[in-house]
Amino acid sequence: MKLKQHTIQNSVSLSGVGLHTGALVTLTLKPAPENHGIKFKRVDLENQPIIDADADNVTDVSRGTTLEQNGGRISTVEHLLAACVGLEIDNILIEADGIEVPIMDGSSKPFVDALETAGLVEQNALRNFIEITEPIVFSDPDKLVDITILPFNDYRVTVMVDYNSPVLGSQHANLNNISEFKQNISECRTFCFLHELQLLHAQGLIKGGDLNNAIVVVDKLVTDEELDELAKLFNKPKVEVKGEGILNNLDLKFKNEPARHKLLDVMGDLALIGRPIKGHVLAARPGHKSNVEIAKLIKKTYKNKKNDIPKYNPEEKPVLDSIEIYQALPHHHPFRLVDKIIHLDDNSVCGVKNISISDPVFQGHFPSNPIYPGVLLLETIAQVGGVFILKTVPDPENYWTYFMGINNCKFRNPVLPGDTVVIRCELLSPIRRGIVNMTGKAYVNEKLVCETEILASIIRK
Repeated sequence: MKLKQHTIQNSVSLSGVGLHTGALVTLTLKPAPENHGIKFKRVDLENQPIIDADADNVTDVSRGTTLEQNGGRISTVEHLLAACVGLEIDNILIEADGIEVPIMDGSSKPFVDALETAGLVEQNALRNFIEITEPIVFSDPDKLVDITILPFNDYRVTVMVDYNSPVLGSQHANLNNISEFKQNISECRTFCFLHELQLLHAQGLIKGGDLNNAIVVVDKLVTDEELDELAKLFNKPKVEVKGEGILNNLDLKFKNEPARHKLLDVMGDLALIGRPIKGHVLAARPGHKSNVEIAKLIKKTYKNKKNDIPKYNPEEKPVLDSIEIYQALPHHHPFRLVDKIIHLDDNSVCGVKNISISDPVFQGHFPSNPIYPGVLLLETIAQVGGVFILKTVPDPENYWTYFMGINNCKFRNPVLPGDTVVIRCELLSPIRRGIVNMTGKAYVNEKLVCETEILASIIRK
């Protein structure tokens, strides 16, 4: 999974009809800044209300997922959201000139194609993952629905569906890695049973339904008169089916295409958590209602749990290497303590310090039990923060940074030779009059070893 946030490079538009309204709708997908999230904008309404892709904004899940906020409403959002999740797009503004996201071909593929045409861009902010630490369970006994999300250091989805249908049977689908979404999941189309189709039509829905945008499962014998009525419904000269099967004898993309589409829906609805997930989703007979319910449960469980443990991949190019760091920081040996800056944005910075037994400090600091001195660990945290502070002025070479205070400092675990210390500093409040208040946390193997609050000032030389 991508560690940094992504948006699209250029705006892109696509048009189609809504499945239920039958109205022509144009979407314009636009780049968005870091930490923006996925938002819809109803440009056809007065004041052009913004609607966040948020589980708390869901108002209807009867035949798709509908969001409502600020007097605006947008429905059938799940296939587009699944495309964003599958391509790991975190920030995007989706402008719509109608109430319903177009059904296109009933899958996510047209949206994937449009997003890839726009191009993906890495942003300079880390993704704020929800890392599942204990099982989360949702169950609906009446509908025989069970969804469990287990701890897992990646994103994996497993879906089982069983509708007591001799045509579909019991089906399973798996997404073992997010990179498989485009090829194995995105082109799988929505489906319904013939009896559902007839009921929906009687209710004045599926005005945009077509045999090109849905799989219609025929699980009963159909008379010639019923086929003639279906031909009129879909504005076709003729429709047919061989016994129990798929209307118009449509070829499936995969033998288990319905299960794969249900997996696609799960991904789209779980996007409403608002943060990417690390966990294994196990869903039996899921639907939009159950998907949204567990999305709300996850969101509530992890509402105040921010995953701020920085991820370090030594193979990735750093934002600043050691030479570039000390072109900005006025330190010389033996106080060049930071080896890399691996992340830098408007609110936070992450740096790396490699601990070596050859460091002269170990000659005097517990030679028989070498432990990196806590005061030097604090200085390392301060230097990482200093890189961030100097970034805030246009001419950093003309400024000094000074400690003013260290508060709530705690050393959690010893730092030993051979350790790689990853440090994250984040603003606690906006910088005012050259005064900077930051948190600093240091980790070894994602285990917290030191945390503190730093008060510093930036002063012109």
